[in-house]
Amino acid sequence: MAAQQVPDLSNAIVAQDEMGRPFIIVRDQGKKQRKHGIEATKSHILAARSVASIVKTSLGPRGLDKILISQDGDITITNDGATILTQMDLDNEIAKLLVELSRSQDDEIGDGTTGVVVIAGALLDQALELIEKGIHPIKIANGFDEACKIAVQHLDSIADNIDISTESTDSNLLKAARTSLGSKIVSKAHEHFSQMAVDAVLAVADFERKDVDFELIKMEKKVGGSIDDSSLIRGVLLDKDFSHPQMPKIVKDCKIAILTCPFEPPKPKTKHKLDISTVEEFKVLQEYEQKKFQEMIDLVKASGANVVACQWGFDDEANHLLLANGLNAIRWIGGSELELLAIATNGRIVPRFEDLTPEKLGRAGSIRELEFGTTRDRMLVIEDCSNTKAVTCFIRGSNEMIAAEGIRALHDSVCVVRNLVRDSRVVYGGGAAELTASLAVSEAADKQKGIDQYAFRAFSAALDTIPMTLAENSGLDPIETLSALKAKQIIEKSSHLGVDCLGKGTNDMKELFVIDPLIGKKQQLLLATQLTRMILKINDVIISGKDEY
Repeated sequence: MAAQQVPDLSNAIVAQDEMGRPFIIVRDQGKKQRKHGIEATKSHILAARSVASIVKTSLGPRGLDKILISQDGDITITNDGATILTQMDLDNEIAKLLVELSRSQDDEIGDGTTGVVVIAGALLDQALELIEKGIHPIKIANGFDEACKIAVQHLDSIADNIDISTESTDSNLLKAARTSLGSKIVSKAHEHFSQMAVDAVLAVADFERKDVDFELIKMEKKVGGSIDDSSLIRGVLLDKDFSHPQMPKIVKDCKIAILTCPFEPPKPKTKHKLDISTVEEFKVLQEYEQKKFQEMIDLVKASGANVVACQWGFDDEANHLLLANGLNAIRWIGGSELELLAIATNGRIVPRFEDLTPEKLGRAGSIRELEFGTTRDRMLVIEDCSNTKAVTCFIRGSNEMIAAEGIRALHDSVCVVRNLVRDSRVVYGGGAAELTASLAVSEAADKQKGIDQYAFRAFSAALDTIPMTLAENSGLDPIETLSALKAKQIIEKSSHLGVDCLGKGTNDMKELFVIDPLIGKKQQLLLATQLTRMILKINDVIISGKDEY
């Protein structure tokens, strides 16, 4: 019988139980784990594969949604790759890199977050096969880099330049917005949403600089009503109501005083104490307060304002005086909302009542209060602002999850339209761009000398994953669809033949108007290849174990 292992008593702790009896706690040394060489690379690729397989099924117009439940019990239903990955609680360090990958695609382009993870997963899968054949990971990574350059050059050469006008009926912008919305939960109302996205971007776009300021596009949601009730408001929407119920619900020709100072008598910022011992002293204090309130109201009226927007609250007395003086007031406006209001109305944010002048007032055509159903919820709409470049997308939905997903879908769509304003070159969707790039890389593979041939062919096979996944998610036979499309693209020498996901009867994506901005597709390939290179270069993982009692 083997001798029993004696625990290391150097870290032992003597403790006592509730009866006072002593006992010894022996703490084992932290257990260190280490993975090395090919074993480490393989485990990384398997971790990335499992993450990619989660989002794979949500790719394309027939992609399925995922339900995510947070630790607090909050529910999110979405098929947006970045949202799915960000909300998943992942422990594996390589899985976290894929989350970062989808987030950087979201930050830079705003759309294509699912596709970029699927491509990265496919590249790593192909790399695993080559590693098992005995090819060095760095050779594979270098080959992938060269193949990516060829794919990107090929996309540049086949991209179509589309004409973009500043009209909101511009069919090319609407088609691009519609393509982005095709896979979302709001796709039933995609006509309405794509028009909202185009209108919002064109309202704030600067065509000289070819840029769109996202600060000026605000998105608000309100549960109730259907997705079709969503609308674009050319102005600012505040989730507030007027401070007094008897104030008029509509104010025309508004001159708005935007204040960051409270309607309160001045008091020192340091700690202080006020002793009142007699009734006379109390009366003096009361009169002083009333006089101060009146002074504040007089300063506002003297500037010519008829609406007061205040960052802070004010008590009943100030509220009553505002009503008595015919001033409509909004209180407790958040900092970012106050800034947007100032930008939209060309007003200045004023920190002291004494600084109020007519020039600093914001101007708007009207402010009206919206009421919703039988609830007492109200919102304020500030329209016909002097700076017409501020817009608000107001999303309605039957529940919180649909309204939140509506905002995410519209954000993606707005990003696509913004990308087209920045760079009007497009490639075709439905896997057409990936297929033609795959064929170009496959053709280039035959011209390579040595081991790079393997890497090129693996890169080409990885790009085929996108059309195969689209076909699979649409209920088609993936291999049959892919081989038929490849043959058709080569025979017809056409780069816009893709997977007919919606069963429209044609594979011509140009005819179906399924278009993607070129910069988005290029970014997907570049980011996925960079991440693959980074993961293939890691050959050692040392995990410092946690102490266990």
